[in-house]
Amino acid sequence: MPPPETMFCSQQINIPTGLPEVLKNFTKAAIRTQPKDLLVWSAAYFDALAKGEILPVKERLEINFGSQTKDAMLTPGLLKTLHKQLSFAETCGREMLQDKWKALCLPMEQLENMLILGNFSMDVSWMEFFALGCSALGDSLKTSLKVACEILTEDEEGGAARIPFEIFSLLCTYLANLDPEMPQGHIDGFLTSLEPQVKLQHGMIKPLDFIHREDMKPPNESSD
Repeated sequence: MPPPETMFCSQQINIPTGLPEVLKNFTKAAIRTQPKDLLVWSAAYFDALAKGEILPVKERLEINFGSQTKDAMLTPGLLKTLHKQLSFAETCGREMLQDKWKALCLPMEQLENMLILGNFSMDVSWMEFFALGCSALGDSLKTSLKVACEILTEDEEGGAARIPFEIFSLLCTYLANLDPEMPQGHIDGFLTSLEPQVKLQHGMIKPLDFIHREDMKPPNESSD
């Protein structure tokens, strides 16, 4: 004969002290991040939480980049999350990058295409990969650099989106060199032309300084 059912009352159930707060934070994080696969993301979330690592969580909900599409793709918010997780060193292991990418439920095909484009081996230069991520989010070199400024800036949301010119130059040069039709002299001239404005801004550059300029294109490309 099976044992009689045990009746529980609220006084008999011991709820861990921190559980409500943990669940509240988890729920908020899931709403902001909108992962395509909640179970995969949840496992990564609690694994990072247990290890004291940066969580795979977006800072805010991206209205125009929600999970309503059939296949999740990289978004500025997700790239910013990856940057927070992986920018602590100049390079990151390919396997670690793959793990963080999977945790955000991003398509592996997109990652593999980016790794091939960057010709990365087992060690991935993070800022070069970050630049490729910005390129995937922009439809031109200028818009890709604008994305980079908006992700890397320490300005408040909606502000000027300034970043150090040194970082901007590295990203610009790397992305421009991927275009075989972009002469190095053209790249150098463009960056040099920005220096007077950068000096006025104490070594910083913002999207408005370059986004409307027409001199950062391959010589044979027509104006927008």
